[in-house]
Amino acid sequence: MSAITLQAVEKWYGAVQVIKGIDLEVQEGEFVVFVGPSGCGKSTLLRMIGGLEEISRGDLLIDGRKATSEAPSQRGLTMVFQSYALYPHMSVAENMGFSLKTAGAPKKEIDAKVNEAAEVLKLEALLDRRPKDLSGGQRQRVAIGRSIVRDPTAFLFDEPLSNLDAALRVEMRYEIAKLHQRLKKAMIYVTHDQVEAMTLADRIVVLDAGKIAQVGTPRELYERPANLFVAQFIGSPKMNVLPCTSSGGTWQLEGGRGAPGAPEGAQHLGIRPEHITLLPAGQGACDGTVDVVEYLGADTFLLVDCGTLGRLTVRVIGDTALQPGDSCGLGFDSDWLSFFDADGLALR
Repeated sequence: MSAITLQAVEKWYGAVQVIKGIDLEVQEGEFVVFVGPSGCGKSTLLRMIGGLEEISRGDLLIDGRKATSEAPSQRGLTMVFQSYALYPHMSVAENMGFSLKTAGAPKKEIDAKVNEAAEVLKLEALLDRRPKDLSGGQRQRVAIGRSIVRDPTAFLFDEPLSNLDAALRVEMRYEIAKLHQRLKKAMIYVTHDQVEAMTLADRIVVLDAGKIAQVGTPRELYERPANLFVAQFIGSPKMNVLPCTSSGGTWQLEGGRGAPGAPEGAQHLGIRPEHITLLPAGQGACDGTVDVVEYLGADTFLLVDCGTLGRLTVRVIGDTALQPGDSCGLGFDSDWLSFFDADGLALR
């Protein structure tokens, strides 16, 4: 059974439409991540699911029942926000159990659920502390624990790690992944961080200007993007895209060379940085001049100026002897080429 279903969901602010007919099913136990550029509607869509924004048109189903007009408290969902929103005068245990207390649950039940959530989140030793005595990561775990005790149908996360530093983000990403494995509950997670999306998601929903650009597993989106927007949004560094022509099954780069393997109608060729090989000048698909060398230890990224083809990013495992100003050829792995038509839609 689908935990959450969106049917032709729209959001209007007066005459302005910000969510444009979203159809989506989130299965029970699935981890779905919404990503997209700022202003694409990902947080608005999440808030519509949670009941914090009204659905202008379309329907929301939760566990098969129509929940479009239900109040947030009736939907059986719980949200975790960027801000921890903890009560400073309450202990960790009191913060986690507050929603149950206000609902009139017996103290014995509250204590049992708080202790169970604390065990899951490794908060047992912190239950008597106040929020001011906790680190940022610990506060976020308390906020998540407050949601766990409610035993929701699904968890909604709105960029929960944005306020944490890089090291804590990595730690909390691991904690959320383990939490999902343990609870086996549906989770919808909004982020602008591609690493979070790629590592956490069972499926990623890429949003562009209020519409779904593509839905798929991280591997599907990375290896076979459905359009140029997804190709250049998913992946860091992004996919290189070059203008090309095709005829008789052969692709040709402007001012460069060509090879067999192109579908008819190809106007753009896409290639990921790791699928480009450095060669002597005069060999490969095109030539270029090294602009910048970015050494990162395990990898090195080279930004190569290829004239009218633009600047391409090349990923090299380890180090390279090339320096800025050096000329080189670039070879493309034919197994990993993506082609797009004049409208930016994938041809294969």
